[in-house]
Amino acid sequence: MAPPPVKLDLPGRLETLTDEQQDILEEFKEELKADDLYDPSRHDNHLLLRFLRARKFNVLNAKLMFSDYIKWRKEFGGIGVDRLVKEWEFPEMPVVAAFYPRTYHKTDKHGRPIYIEQIGVINLDQVFAVTNLERMLIQHVVEYEKLVNYRLPACSLAAGFHIEQSCTILDLKGVSVSNFSRVFTFVKNVSAIAQNYYPEMLGKMYVINTPVLFTAVWQLVKPMLDEVTVNKIEFLSTGYTHFIFETIDRDNAPELLGGNSKYKGDVGPWNDGTLPGYPKMEYEQLLDGYGTEVGPHGLKPSTNGSAGK
Repeated sequence: MAPPPVKLDLPGRLETLTDEQQDILEEFKEELKADDLYDPSRHDNHLLLRFLRARKFNVLNAKLMFSDYIKWRKEFGGIGVDRLVKEWEFPEMPVVAAFYPRTYHKTDKHGRPIYIEQIGVINLDQVFAVTNLERMLIQHVVEYEKLVNYRLPACSLAAGFHIEQSCTILDLKGVSVSNFSRVFTFVKNVSAIAQNYYPEMLGKMYVINTPVLFTAVWQLVKPMLDEVTVNKIEFLSTGYTHFIFETIDRDNAPELLGGNSKYKGDVGPWNDGTLPGYPKMEYEQLLDGYGTEVGPHGLKPSTNGSAGK
């Protein structure tokens, strides 16, 4: 069993704000109120601080970013993010999940949900045979909303302190030059949404089984990312387990990553039955077909959205 999570005392959080940063937070609120952008029932201090950190506590820049975020939420997908979360249907998910393997699997040593994506075996030909880019981007946004409103609150409750970031594992095993160029274009679209509208949600990223060719690709990607984000990313070749186990307890890592966790799929405090009030059926029903199981060739879609310990 993994030990209790350890809280990170990171700068720019509620508990670590300097007096100057506290004043900037209050100024930011007043600026948002003046333009009718602030809804205290939806926009708590944690959310506002994520936008401030993303713009290095520059109020005007953070306000512009937040204004774009509010506008995007109202317009995305033609009906807005809130309606999409309630009404979105993605019947092609079982096929998409089979050829775009990804899952959330327990939490790291700091209580953050672990997200695993097998970039190297993505087959976009099969994915786009049943869906299209627009629907895939909408599905990613719906999943971001589930992360924010379901997984992260559960992780916070389990840890006993606020969790607002994830630990991501991108596995490049099996990636080829021809396949990666197409996958990179798709990932770039998804990353733009994350960076512009869900800022400061990456706690740590490990890119594992990194081929030599990726070194050159990374030089193209780096300019698109801010320095803080770049410093959160580590690239590891095949001997990666020692490094990822500095952040992830071996008992919480799936066997796919050399860990001891026997459970093969979407599992964590949000649905493992350890927390009162969880799982929440309205979210688990939406997750149906999204959870994955680890098979002999990687991740594959599970038969349902339930989870075990």
